[in-house]
Formats: sequence, structure tokens, C-alpha cells
Amino acid sequence: MYEAYECSQLLKLSVPIECIAAYEDHLLVGTKVGHLLMYSISSRYSDNKNEVHLLRYNKTFSKKPIQQLAVVQEHQLLISLTDNVVCVHDMAIINFPTLCVVSETRGATLFSVDIKKTVTQTGEKSVIVRMCVAVKRKLLIFYWKNGTFHSLMEEISMPDTPKALAWIEETICVGFKGDSVYMLYHLNKDSKKDQTQTPLCPPGNRSPSVLEMNGEIFILGKDNHSIFIDTQGNPAGLKQMKWENVPRDLVYDEPYLVALSPESIEIRTVEPSLIVQTHLLDDPKMIIRCKSGLLYAASGAFVWCLQNVTWSRQIHFLLEQKQFQLALKIANISDETSEDKAKNVHQIQTLYAYDLFNKKQFKESMEQFLKLETNPYEVVKLFPNLLPQQERLKGQTEAVVKLEDIDLESGLLALIEYLTKVRLAKKSEKEKKDKEFSEREKKRMRKLTPEEEVKIDAENKVYDQFCKATEQLFQIIDTTLLKCYLQTNDAFVAPLLRLNHCHLGEAEKMLKKHEKNSELIILYQTKGLHKKALELLQKQSTQQDPSLQGHYRTVLYLQNLGRENIELIFQFAGWVLEEHPMDGLSIFTEEMPEVEGLPRPKVLDYLLRLHKKLVIPYLEHVIHVWNDSSTILHDALVHQYREQAISLFTAGKLSEEKEVRAKLLAFLEVSKNYSPENALVQFPYDSMFEERAVILGKLGKHEQVLSIYVMMLGDVNRAIQYCHEVYSNQKEGADEVYVLLIKMLISPPDSWLRGVPVSPATSKPDLETALSLLEEHAAKIQPIQALEVLPDTVPICRIRHFLEKSLQKQLNERRHILVLKGLTFAENLQAQEQRMHYFESKITSITELNVCSVCKKRFGNQSAFARYPDGDVVHYHCQDRKAQQ
Repeated sequence: MYEAYECSQLLKLSVPIECIAAYEDHLLVGTKVGHLLMYSISSRYSDNKNEVHLLRYNKTFSKKPIQQLAVVQEHQLLISLTDNVVCVHDMAIINFPTLCVVSETRGATLFSVDIKKTVTQTGEKSVIVRMCVAVKRKLLIFYWKNGTFHSLMEEISMPDTPKALAWIEETICVGFKGDSVYMLYHLNKDSKKDQTQTPLCPPGNRSPSVLEMNGEIFILGKDNHSIFIDTQGNPAGLKQMKWENVPRDLVYDEPYLVALSPESIEIRTVEPSLIVQTHLLDDPKMIIRCKSGLLYAASGAFVWCLQNVTWSRQIHFLLEQKQFQLALKIANISDETSEDKAKNVHQIQTLYAYDLFNKKQFKESMEQFLKLETNPYEVVKLFPNLLPQQERLKGQTEAVVKLEDIDLESGLLALIEYLTKVRLAKKSEKEKKDKEFSEREKKRMRKLTPEEEVKIDAENKVYDQFCKATEQLFQIIDTTLLKCYLQTNDAFVAPLLRLNHCHLGEAEKMLKKHEKNSELIILYQTKGLHKKALELLQKQSTQQDPSLQGHYRTVLYLQNLGRENIELIFQFAGWVLEEHPMDGLSIFTEEMPEVEGLPRPKVLDYLLRLHKKLVIPYLEHVIHVWNDSSTILHDALVHQYREQAISLFTAGKLSEEKEVRAKLLAFLEVSKNYSPENALVQFPYDSMFEERAVILGKLGKHEQVLSIYVMMLGDVNRAIQYCHEVYSNQKEGADEVYVLLIKMLISPPDSWLRGVPVSPATSKPDLETALSLLEEHAAKIQPIQALEVLPDTVPICRIRHFLEKSLQKQLNERRHILVLKGLTFAENLQAQEQRMHYFESKITSITELNVCSVCKKRFGNQSAFARYPDGDVVHYHCQDRKAQQ
């Protein structure tokens, strides 16, 4: 497919090659005759040539074939398996002297080394080296310390002889010869009991092979397939790989898996699974990875070098073939600077996102755009007719793919999800910025240096720019979402419009096009275009649209407008009040904060001018339900009751007039907020006497009230009841009210009250009622005033009871005063005694040696001082400071 590695021959040896190892720029070759060769290799990309220098050649390294080599570079160790025993050599010395022979490994067939690098709490770096050795049918685990390998745990018994080993963390994967299965061994060095094993798939008809990948996954060989499992034995989620031939050896060099076959080297990618390249070689037997992008392969006589093609060339090839995922992996592992790497990754991801879109993989494409934080404007441009017309005229770049029918719907649904996530993220960011702005403004409340003021001003300027840009972004997102919802799911249109960020012109145009009148009203409402909304509601009230038909939506809309739109409410409430008076009245009486906050005098004036029949129901609701105490409204209700009563009487509707007068009378008696003076002048002199009497009573005109009850209405009992109310409430003139009634009963008003028409039935004196009243309420009447009113002809025996009660009352009051006087005098004597005990009985001596406990200064001859009950003495001017201590 493309060139990933450049292959070149490095060595041709005259002795048979048995194994190889490499690190950095060094290559180690172990031969069948026991020779060990060490080369330095300098690779150059420019001319595809490698400079090879033989650094060391030890012909006496071993008398037997060198079966396996491993390098621990951090400790300069070379681990070898020769003559079926593991030895450790010092790489720092030319002839690789033996440091130790691990005698427990005699009979070993292979080993695997695990190197773990850690950082201690003190910041020191440490390297832990562990080794697993297969000896016949058992595994031995060692660790390196103090120049030798020590046993880490007890040996592990195997069901067969291991032929392949790989080690990841605490898990060892073992492949056995023959038809046995692969096994996973999970280590726990504290207890052999806790070691667990997991059987895996059989290797098939070939020798087993196990390879570690990225420290997470084992790659198992099964015939000409490679299977990927995790450390728990579960499938790793990667598609198994099929090779052209059964691999002799495998090596993983991210992102490539390289396999040896009898005549070639086959290079593939793991994910996606692709054939990348094939190199023809003469009978290769083994391959190792030195470092990223550098591999060595060997046969019996030759060693080849596989050097990766520059990452930039590989990325270029992959982008041409639209293998974006693979290009991303290579870009992430490239050796470029972090800035260049981030730039390349972003560019590849962007191309990948557009390619996914063109392949109609809309959801995946939008996920990529979201990760890249692509400008939503650029994403919206991929869809037809979503941007405003003026933007499309600027030269919209349409996507290569043409979206129609089900593809368009799928694309719009993916776009909706993308824009929703972008909106939530931006909203969260704005909330964070708003919080920071509030904190900065709080700082201004305390004194700041000029530098801090300048810094805050600069930050606030950036914040203002951010808010402006965010608002523009919200407008693009919401307007686009509106268009998408209208084409996919119009149930989401109304909730979206309440967010109030849609472009007015575009949104209005689209809603009218789709005949979404209910949603159009929401748009007008959120944008503050209440007049247009109400005009549309009035127009639609007679149409067939069930959601807008009738007057209820208008009523609800007007109820939510509030006092700042009172004139608009008056303008559009009229047609509802005329056609549906009581429903229309709820515009001004609904239990809502917006309705309760309307200016009630203005509402009253509006109803008086245009809808007078609704004035009384409105005033009754405001006063009785909302408990309004405004004098204007209470006076208005009195006036409306009076007018209605007179109108009904004139029309001859006496029963209705009686009900209205009952409500008027009750309101006059209960209400404390109307103005009696204003109300009195409105009532006639020749009728409505009871109402007039109640008003006069509020003004304290007791004589006129009693004259109305007694002379006009002939209701003495009501007059007596009025006297009781005045006296019990101790109103002004309460001590004279009974005398006034008695005087009125004894002397008819025609002799002393002028200008008031008198009923003939009540113009005669009623001495018996007066005397009865005098006797019954003797304690409430001043005796002297009563005696002045009574005629001289009344026998003393008739007023005996009254006189006794009056005298007894006077005696009781005198006795009560004398008792109070005595108690007060006793209390005064007690207070004087306490004063003498606490103050005059104690002496405070002040000399020049005394010191003020507050200022610590001495008292001078002319010093004024203050003494506290606890005996503490301070200067007079220090007593305030003493109180603060």
C-alpha cells in the first residue's frame, strides 16, 4: 500500500547466526559456535546507507551455541542463555566477563526479562529487573539485586515444556509445544496459593508464539492468525490478523506488526488491519525491535536493518489514501516538537472529520468536530440552506456529498446532537467567566493599587469581548437548531425559542414558512415584540388552529406582561373584556405576581372609562382578596356601590338594590381605609340614612348618628347598640354618648336640632326609655351630666339605683387611687433604702497612689472620676474606653 520501512543488508557472517539483541545504536550477534559480536550502527535517512563498525568480538564467549540474548541497558548487563543455563555478563568490559551464573536455571530452554522503571517518593529513579526462566516443565522467577539474581517466589509447575514466554506486569503468558493450550499465569509473590492460571486457545499446527504489545495486550499465534487478548484472557477488542504464511517470528513496532515468513517480511497495521508492505528476504528466521522505527532481522548468515520511512512521508501517503486513523497514530508517536505534533494532529483530525462526513458517517464526523473544537459556523456550512441567505451569498462551501431524504435527516440529527453539546460546553464556560467577573468586581469594593485597577480593567475588556463572541455563537447555534428541528422534530422548537438567542429575521421567516404560529408567538414574546404577538393572537382567535383559537392564549399572554407594559395590556384586553367579561377580568385579578404588581389606580381608571360593569368585581377582588388598603380604591368601591344602589332603586329593582345596600353598609362598617369626609358629601340627605349614620359614626358625629337612628329611622335599639359600640371601643366622646341619647329621648330634636326632618312618630318625649337606659347603664354615665338633662319632675326614687351605682363607682375609684398612692410611696421608700445601702454605706478612698485601670495614670486633685459597682474607679473621660474593654 505504501512504503513504511526501508530494508537494507547490514551483515554477512561466515559463522551461523543463532540469536541477536540490540539497544540504541548497538547490535549484538550470538552464533551457533559460541562467538559473540558487538557492532555499532549509524543509520542515515538521506542515502539509505548504514555504517557498521565491529566494536567487540569474543570468540570464547561460550563453547556451545548462544541460544538467547537480552540487554539490561540501565545496569549494563547482558543476559545470555547458552548450554541451557542463564548467565549474566558485564557489558561495560570489552570481553563481556561473567558476573554470575544462575545455577538454578540449568536445563533452561528460554527466558523472558521484565524491566520496570519507577520513581520513589524522594524523586529517585529505580529500575527493577525480573526474569522468568523456563526449565523443563516449570517456571522460575528471579529478581536482580546486589550483582546477582535471587529467587522471587516458588517455582511454578507447567503441564508441558514451555516454548514461548511473554511478561506483562504480574501476568505471564506461556505457549507450550505440541497441541497444548496457551496459559496465563497471574503471579502473587506472597502466596503460591494465590497464583491463578487461565487456559486459552490452542496454537494450532505450528510452534506457539507470544508477543507483548504496548504493555497491555498479548499477541498469540495460531497457524497463520494472530489473536489479541488482554491480561485477563479476554478478547482485547481487536480484529484477529491473518497472514499470508505462517509467521516464523513476530515483532510489534507501533503502529506496525511485522512478521517473518520463509521468503519475506510482511508488515501490517493492527487497527485498522491493513497490509502495508512486503520485503523479500532470503530465509529470515528472527526479528527484534531495537527502538521505535528500527528493527533487525536475521537469517543463518545475514542481518538486515529495517529503518522506518520518515513519519512525515508516511503521513503524506496515508492522507492521500484517506487512512486518517493510521495517520493520526503515526502523528502522535512522531518525534516532532509538541507544537508541530499538535498542529499536525489537529489538521489530520479535521481532514478525517470532513472525510467521515462525506462518507455519510455523520455521528462520527460530529464527534470529531466536537473534539477539535471546530468553529460551529464551519460545520453548519456543510449542510444546505442552514445559514442565513446573506451568508450563503458570500460563497458557502458545500460538502462534496449531496444530502437528500434519509441522509439529510440523519445528518441533521447528528448536527443537532453536536450543536447541543457545543452549546452546553459554551454555557458552562460562560458561567465560569461570569463568576470570575463577579469576583473581580467584588475586589473593586476595597482599595486597590493603580496597577491592580489597570489589570482588572484589562481583564474586564477581554470578558466583554468574550461575551460578545459567545452571544454571536449562541445565535448561530440556536438559529441552526431551529431549522434542524423544523425538518426533523418540531416538538423541540418551542423549548428552543424560549432560550431567546435565535436570529429574529431568520427565525420569523422559517416559522411563517412552516405555519408555526404558536411557536412564532413564543419567538415574539422572548424578543420583547409583544405587540406583534398579541396582534397575531387576536387574528388567530377566530381561525381553525386549536392551539390559538379563542381568547385563552391572549389572556395568559397579557397576564405575564407586567406593569411596564400596562398600556399594551389596555390596548389588547378590550376585545376580550367585551366578548368574555369575566375571563377578561382575570387579566387584572389572576393570582400571579405580574398581575398583582399592575398599577391598580390605572386599571381602575381604564375600567371606569371603558368597562364600567367590571369595576365593582375588580375592586372587590383587590380589596377583599388582595387586602389592598389604598384609600382611592376603597373610596371608589363606596362610590360604585352607592351609584349602583341608586340606579337599581330608580329602575325599580328593589331586591337587587337591597343586596347592594347590604354590601355597601357592611363595607362602610368594616373598612378602615376609605375617607369618611369624601364619602359623606356623596350621600343624599333625604335617603340612605343608615349608610349616612355609619359614615357620621366614623367621623365621631355621635349626636347626628343618634338623631338619625332615633328620629329618622325610629330605631331606638339600634341607637342603644351604637352607644355600646362607642363606649366599648372607647372612642372620642364615649363618656357622653349615653347622655346624648337620654337627652334626645327626653327632649325631642325639633327644639334643639335644626335642619333635620323629624318623624312624627318619634317627636314625642320618651321618659320611660330614658330612665330605663339610665338605670341599666348607670356605671357608664356621668352623674352630673345626666342630672342636668333629667327634668325636675322626675321623683328621686326613680333614679335611686342610678345614684347608688354612680356613688359606688366614685368611691371605688377614690379607693383605687388611694391604694395606688400608698403603693407608690412604699416603692419610693424601698428605692431610697436600696440607694443608701449600695452607695452611701460604702466609702471609696482616692489618694495620689491610686491609678486609673484604663489609662494607668494617677488621679490629680482636680480629676473627675467614675466608680463602678464592683469598686473599680476610673477617670471620668476614660469610662467610654472602659465599656469597650
